Amino acid sequence: MIQDARARAIPTFLKAGLVAGMLDGLDAAIFIGVVRGVGVLRVYQFIASGLLGRRSFAGGWSTGALGVLLHFFIATSAAAVYYALIQRIPSLAKRPLIAGPFFGLGVYLFMHYVVVKLSAAQSRPLHGIDLINQLFAHIFFVGIPIALVTAYDLRKK
Repeated sequence: MIQDARARAIPTFLKAGLVAGMLDGLDAAIFIGVVRGVGVLRVYQFIASGLLGRRSFAGGWSTGALGVLLHFFIATSAAAVYYALIQRIPSLAKRPLIAGPFFGLGVYLFMHYVVVKLSAAQSRPLHGIDLINQLFAHIFFVGIPIALVTAYDLRKK
C-alpha cells in the first residue's frame, strides 16, 4: 500500500515541479535577463554557483546547464514537500489559492535564508523591485502552481 501511494505521488510532484520550474525560470529569464540586462546564461550560472562558487561564471554553457538542472531539482523538491504537507494537512488541497501563496512565501524564505546562505553563491540583499519580483514569482509562479497541480491530481485519484 505504501508503494502504491508513492507511485501515485511521484507523477504529481514531478508535474507540479516542472510547471513551477518553467514559470519561475521564465520569470527569471525575463526579469533578470531582459529588465535587469543580465544574460540568461548568467542567471543559471548564478544558480550553479551555489555548488561551484565563482568559478561557475567561467564554465560557459556547461555550468548554465547545471544551473537549469538545479533550478528544476529545487522546484521539484518544493513540490514534493508540498505533496508531503498535504498528506499531513489534507484541508490544504481544498483551498489551493489560499495555501499556494503561503507555501510560495515559505519557499522564498527557505531559499533566501537557508539554502542561499549555506551555498557557495555570492548573494546580496534584495531591495525594491528585485524583492517585489522575487515575492511575486514565488507566490504566483511557484506556490500557486504547485498547489493547483497537486490539488487537481489528488482530486482525480
